[in-house]
Amino acid sequence: MKKRIFFILSGLSLLAFSFWFLMSSEEPNQLFSQKVKVALRAVGHQLLLAHGDSTSLVMPVTSLTENTYQLSFQKPLSLDPSALVVVIDSVFQKAELPKDYLVETLACEAQEVAYSYQIVNQVENNIVPCAGRILPENCYTIHLSFKPLGTKSINKEYISYALMLCGFVLLLLGFKQKTQDEKSKALDTPAFETIGSFRFYPEQNKLVKQAEEISLSKKECELLEIFAAKPNQVIKRDELTKKVWEDHGVIVGRSLDTYISKLRKKLEADSSIKIINVHGVGYKLEINT
Repeated sequence: MKKRIFFILSGLSLLAFSFWFLMSSEEPNQLFSQKVKVALRAVGHQLLLAHGDSTSLVMPVTSLTENTYQLSFQKPLSLDPSALVVVIDSVFQKAELPKDYLVETLACEAQEVAYSYQIVNQVENNIVPCAGRILPENCYTIHLSFKPLGTKSINKEYISYALMLCGFVLLLLGFKQKTQDEKSKALDTPAFETIGSFRFYPEQNKLVKQAEEISLSKKECELLEIFAAKPNQVIKRDELTKKVWEDHGVIVGRSLDTYISKLRKKLEADSSIKIINVHGVGYKLEINT
């Protein structure tokens, strides 16, 4: 019983935790994506102002993959790589975004990289080439990728699904243990029939009245089983002798009457029970309720 409760409670707790863990891993990712899009729109706005354009639109920032975003513009513009690096760094610092990212500037028609650079935590490892070369006026899109984030997110999903699987396994073990407990209980509890104030245990050849046990012989037990199956009904002598004696290859004379007499004595502790002789027919177990 305790083992079954442990399995079920552990399984439910593990499932609840895994769902919470999965949801908690998704919420920061959604918030991060929103922060990046807001920051990139601010970058686009400053780049247009640096180009002398205060009227054209910064187009909606789109997610190309889980960790790659695209910034595009309504009209062509020229780009100063040095200004691009400074603007993105300044905006990202204010937005508290990671310092590990890759920036690629692509020409719209050719979809070729016109300029790119990489920023990492260690300043000495930053790659910012051709900072002074101005890109001519053209249609450009800027792609920004945060490389390290994908692995963490995937790992969290794997961990969550693994925890869910463990939770389901524990629940399965709990329900399996319940079935085993029920079977064991059924095996441990002897079957009995109620006859008046007695409990009759045919498998154990005994009667129990309160705390008193009354042993029965095998023949007495077989006779009482027949009577208990048909209370208050007349059972013919021939039926009784056939089932108890003749079916086992034994033919008796007055044995039936002898065993009936013994049963009467063992049942006399309950006055509501009587084995009555129906003259010329057989016997009846009479139970007055």
